[in-house]
Amino acid sequence: MIAKLLSASPPERGLSQLTEREYQVLGLMAAGLSNQATGRRLFLSDSAVGKYTTSMFGKLRIADDDDTNRRVRAALTYLNQP
Repeated sequence: MIAKLLSASPPERGLSQLTEREYQVLGLMAAGLSNQATGRRLFLSDSAVGKYTTSMFGKLRIADDDDTNRRVRAALTYLNQP
């Protein structure tokens, strides 16, 4: 299952395109924080966290589909980077 998730979004694809703030959001997501907790940590509104998350998923090419969890794929991409 993990291999399938990673192959759909390899680490080298997209991470370099993230802004510093998107990368911070991704790091907190990988640490297991919810969007609300991420917003509190980074002093962002819920809508701002949503904006960064949507942008980040697009840059990482993580589609919104029924077969996989986008948060899990994003976190695995972050955790498995070189």
